[in-house]
Amino acid sequence: MAFTGFFLIFYLIVHAGINATIFFNDSGQTFNAAASFMLHNYVVRILEVGLFAGFILHIIQGIMLWRQNKAARKINYLKQNYVKEINWNSRVMGWLGTFILLFLVMHLYHFWAGTKHELYFHGPEVNLYEEMKEIFTNPVWFALYMIGLGSLLFHLLHGFHSAFETFGINNKRWTPIIIAIGVFYSVVICLLFASMPLAFMVGWLQ
Repeated sequence: MAFTGFFLIFYLIVHAGINATIFFNDSGQTFNAAASFMLHNYVVRILEVGLFAGFILHIIQGIMLWRQNKAARKINYLKQNYVKEINWNSRVMGWLGTFILLFLVMHLYHFWAGTKHELYFHGPEVNLYEEMKEIFTNPVWFALYMIGLGSLLFHLLHGFHSAFETFGINNKRWTPIIIAIGVFYSVVICLLFASMPLAFMVGWLQ
């Protein structure tokens, strides 16, 4: 779970960096050029298979971990009392993961399946910038994306430092530093992703 989590954390950096080219505000020329490269590069296509495998494996591992935890106690507590050191988001990681999965399905439907359909059935050039603009200026999709990104934020806030704990990096010296880095990473990544639909919705980008 931690290993696939690290892989996906790195992927989010790459994904956010490429998408951030929309802020050149050049009517999507830079972004569409980057998207075209990603669509037509065979190395990227191979890496895409690994990315999907990482997502699927992370989801399966999450379900297995949830079932193992549930099976560990046959009789449920009448009332679950958590110690104050356990954050609420760590207690609802299963729900957060479910929301993120629904968010991922929506995102793939909009920007992966649609893009592949356009590429293979309508021609080599896809104006992904215009597709992004159309989706992010729709109030319903905008609201759902914000909810999904909120779920991702709290998922990352717990998952980042938990992954390091899994590998045994958990002591008084390093844990506070790792937590601080995790908070910085989680907030910056999610704010960057959230700023994209917001920029289209309020008209900052044309």
